[in-house]
Amino acid sequence: MEKTKILVTGAAGFIGFSLAKQLIKNENFEITGYDNINDYYDPQLKYDRLHQLGIDRSSIRRGELIQSEQYANFQFIQLDLENLTGMQSLFATEGFDIVIHLAAQAGVRHSLKNPHVYVSSNVDGFVNILECCKNHRIKHLIYASSSSVYGLDSKIPFSEEEPTNHPVSLYAATKRANELMAYTYHHLYHLPVTGLRFFTVYGPWGRPDMSPMLFAKAIRDGKPIKVFNHGKMRRDFTFIDDIVDGIIKVVHLHSPSYKIYNIGNSHPIELMDFIELMEKSIGRPAAKELLPMQPGDVYETYADTSALSNDTGYKPNTTLEQGIPRFLNWYLSYYK
Repeated sequence: MEKTKILVTGAAGFIGFSLAKQLIKNENFEITGYDNINDYYDPQLKYDRLHQLGIDRSSIRRGELIQSEQYANFQFIQLDLENLTGMQSLFATEGFDIVIHLAAQAGVRHSLKNPHVYVSSNVDGFVNILECCKNHRIKHLIYASSSSVYGLDSKIPFSEEEPTNHPVSLYAATKRANELMAYTYHHLYHLPVTGLRFFTVYGPWGRPDMSPMLFAKAIRDGKPIKVFNHGKMRRDFTFIDDIVDGIIKVVHLHSPSYKIYNIGNSHPIELMDFIELMEKSIGRPAAKELLPMQPGDVYETYADTSALSNDTGYKPNTTLEQGIPRFLNWYLSYYK
């Protein structure tokens, strides 16, 4: 049986690593991980994720494919999204069937200070992905969008039918641009493409700049947690395993064409309640520094996932009461 060749960009990142770890369990898949290992946050965490996939830091050479020492069906390359020549060469050599594009410059607040980095990675880099997918007749491009595209004026819960014309951060604007560009390539070149709007992902191996990691660090160190909008914000926290399960269900879609799906938990919770669950799990109260709303933030995220459920059977099943202790067990072990 011929194996399905899958490219996962952002494979040293939180979601990309978690997805690759699950995909390599399927012997019918050959996985290539792709990441530039930038220093937006401590690269050591990225190297440690790759180590879990059998890629040792000392073996990585920029622009060279490295075979995993642990998994016969996984290899990795360090490469920038902006390096079109390197990307074209990789596509020509490897003959991918499916591309799962998760690499991006992340972070809403960071985008207010470093706009050019976001355009370079999230817009220019995405055009390069689209061009390579078009030129090499990829059977399915799956890419990461974000719940941030809904902005401030969408009805709750957020439905894919809602207009998304008023992003309130540059990060959100680049993600909305990705959706529009993907549609154009589908329309012009019949590229099968699926966008996934992720909702506040948390769990083991998460990003240090995301609120669960910041909260855990502050509680552990006995320092105040910065709580924006005085805690009057609601987030649809989604455990990483449920996100990965949803992506894999999309990988198995028959006859993909063009689609955008929400992928979340559909159970928004106030930040204060989330912090309370973390306090209970760690066994220590948190000092709280109540602050005003930050530019670029939204008050609430809440995913209507009925479209993804109807088309794939997606059903998140990790409650916060289950997910938070699993996340904290990893956190306290890793950052001991």
